[in-house]
Amino acid sequence: MQKFLVRMSKNLVIVESPAKAKTIQKYLGKDFEVKSSFGHIRDLPKKGMGIDLTTFSPDYEVSADKKKLVTELKAAVKKADMVWLASDEDREGEAIAWHLADELKLKPENRKRIVFHEITKNAILKAIDNPRDIDQNLVNAQQARRVLDRIVGFEMSPVLWKKVKPGLSAGRVQSVAVRLIVEREKEIREFKPKASFKLDGIFLNKTEQEIAAKLKKDFEKEEEAEKFLEQAKTTEFKVLNVETKPGTRSASAPFTTSTLQQEASSRLGYNVTNTMRLAQRLYEEGYITYMRTDSINLSQEAIEGAKKQITSEYGAEYSSPRNYTTKSASAQEAHEAIRPTDFGVKSIGDAQLNKLYQLIYRRTLASQMANAKIEKTVIEIGNASLPHHFEAQGEVIIFDGFLKAYGIVKTEDEDEESNDKLLPKVSVGEILNYKTITATEKFTRPSARYTEAGLVRKLEELGIGRPSTYAPTIQTIQNREYVDKREVEPHTREVIKMSLAKDKIKKVVLEEKFGGDKNKFLPTDIGEVVNDFLTDNFREILDYGFTARVEESFDEIASGDQKWKEMMTNFYSKFHPRIEDVEENADRATGDRLLGVDPKTGKNVHARIGRFGAMIQIGETDDEEKPIFASLMTGQNIATITFEEALELFKLPFDLSEVDGQSVSVGVGRFGPYVKWGETYISIPKGEDPLSVDQKRAEEIINEKKIADAPIATYKGEPVTKGTGRFGPFIKYKAIFVNVPKKYDFENLSQSDINELIDAKLEKEANRYIQQWEKEKISIENGRWGPFIKFGKAMFKIPKKADDTKYEADELKELSLDEVKKWITDQDPKAFAEKKKPAAKKAATTKKATTTAKKPAAKKPAAKK
Repeated sequence: MQKFLVRMSKNLVIVESPAKAKTIQKYLGKDFEVKSSFGHIRDLPKKGMGIDLTTFSPDYEVSADKKKLVTELKAAVKKADMVWLASDEDREGEAIAWHLADELKLKPENRKRIVFHEITKNAILKAIDNPRDIDQNLVNAQQARRVLDRIVGFEMSPVLWKKVKPGLSAGRVQSVAVRLIVEREKEIREFKPKASFKLDGIFLNKTEQEIAAKLKKDFEKEEEAEKFLEQAKTTEFKVLNVETKPGTRSASAPFTTSTLQQEASSRLGYNVTNTMRLAQRLYEEGYITYMRTDSINLSQEAIEGAKKQITSEYGAEYSSPRNYTTKSASAQEAHEAIRPTDFGVKSIGDAQLNKLYQLIYRRTLASQMANAKIEKTVIEIGNASLPHHFEAQGEVIIFDGFLKAYGIVKTEDEDEESNDKLLPKVSVGEILNYKTITATEKFTRPSARYTEAGLVRKLEELGIGRPSTYAPTIQTIQNREYVDKREVEPHTREVIKMSLAKDKIKKVVLEEKFGGDKNKFLPTDIGEVVNDFLTDNFREILDYGFTARVEESFDEIASGDQKWKEMMTNFYSKFHPRIEDVEENADRATGDRLLGVDPKTGKNVHARIGRFGAMIQIGETDDEEKPIFASLMTGQNIATITFEEALELFKLPFDLSEVDGQSVSVGVGRFGPYVKWGETYISIPKGEDPLSVDQKRAEEIINEKKIADAPIATYKGEPVTKGTGRFGPFIKYKAIFVNVPKKYDFENLSQSDINELIDAKLEKEANRYIQQWEKEKISIENGRWGPFIKFGKAMFKIPKKADDTKYEADELKELSLDEVKKWITDQDPKAFAEKKKPAAKKAATTKKATTTAKKPAAKKPAAKK
């Protein structure tokens, strides 16, 4: 009876995402209204710290973009008898529920907290039948993380502005992630490769079947390898031993957040952010269980569902139900691993979602399947007269077990060599003939740079961060430009290869490329300098053990074993004095490297960080004649650039002969090397050295640009061109750029396509401007959150009227330019101040080198810091 009353009363369910709301509404029916909070409705203020540092009480506020939504939710609450807070079951979700309860002033008797880790009808109805109240311990764990990270960022960032470069920021987990990447890069730079000779043999049995084998010993010296080949030349090779061992391979546990991110990277090539975005959709649409988890546990219901599916699809012999125990002390066993909600759903319609769903589906099935049975064979080949013997290894799968569903993928750390080859039948004592024996010089390799998946694995291994933090951490360190994934061009070296065939030894010297990389993390110059400064001055904050211990403290708060404000007091009592000490006493950090002395001027040449980033400086800041600067090119950094490479940069920019009556020069700027033709900047193709661009090559680049910019059509008598920019393909009409969506065939745009695209853009632009003064570069425009003023690239608010009401669009159309200018100067008194003209250059060499630093007209003042 009670359940019936609950169902029939006025019920408001609040979730955090509209997609989730849509799915849940489908299951609950008309007696329930489901609304979305669109994530957090409250947070710490964007300006100021927003924390009372005596009590560590946060001053939460409803963000500007959520005020309208909160008003709507309050109205919905008034109509409801019961409010069900159904945000996610993790700490972040608990905090969202708590903020909603507090801001919407929900009384305990009129609110219920429900959680579920899958969005299915059974799970939702079961959650409604088993409500609870808000778990304040989980809320406090989230508050502790939010407050501690705000304090660290808020107090450390100004130190970086003062000691390194304005505009930088620091964060607790992000800084540790950058440290991992910087330390790996330094390890790679300092790595000294060692050469050795590895021997491979191909042997033939009496039926001419090939057996590939490796010598069980590597030789350090070329002479030793050559001596062994000489011995092998006249040796009769025999099968010395054949050993066959049975073995098994076991399936991996079902996915946690971390292992899903790693596997989606290695199997599907997805980055961490993309994986989480797709997993979120799969969860919200009801296909998988909650995707932020560090548990590998499966419910009994899931184990039974998998067993039924495996038995019907593969047969009873493939089924082997089992549960996995999570090793992490912080994992909650009540939670589940990421799994399908219904094993009967084998695929879904959306192609991109289906790829990730298939991965999760097959991994979960495999975890409940029998081990694969293999037979491993090892054949030893050699002769008593030889000091070392060859070994051939092979594997045969006797029963495929879980491999039937999931297969095997090698990790980036595993050897490329595979043992799963089939070996021919041989017997002990059988004579084999060698076909070839090859000794190849191989060099040891340093540890690999981190991929996104590798970085997640390392952070998890160190106990740093939690499932919800990996993706935002990795995104943040890239957004802050502390790390990037630029391509590393390989180096070339000579290797010796000796081959024995038909009783003759042939020696060749080959070239091999090494050290190249793609899609791996590298620190930027500023990332290295910031990391070195922080590790020198805030060693404890960047200590891996300390960061892991902080995570453990959050876990203790979540379980009620520690009070969050006591933890904050203890942390801050040590942290703040360190901030004050560093601000007062630490030296400025520029990453300065003295490279040598310029032969022309006799002045020092430095590689360092300046106000606008990495640069080369000739001369000292306190010299009577000011220093001159040059920007580094893509792929160069201050930690590794050589003296010779640095001096080459001062040859840029250089002038060439005019083309079509317009001046031509070659230089390097913010976006890399370019040819400047008149006022047009044309990028030099990737990997091409700008110093190698002569008149002929410059003209080729200009002609390619002319062809690319040639009109493809006309619109109202005006030419239309096309190109590809930072945001994808576009067409250009007059000064208007129009993005071309994927539904159009960019290579074969028809006139009707072009008309359609430009018409839509012009209509949008017409609605964009309320008023526009083109000459002054001032406009009043419609924005996402209402009208605003734009002056150049800067944006300004429209103040309220004297009666504290907002201006209507019709009123804004009547405003004069002078009134708008006054609003701009009220917000920025220097907005219309005259720009100072740059001082005249003293000498030709200075002029040339200073313009090199393009774009820094302002690179000189940087040196004065």
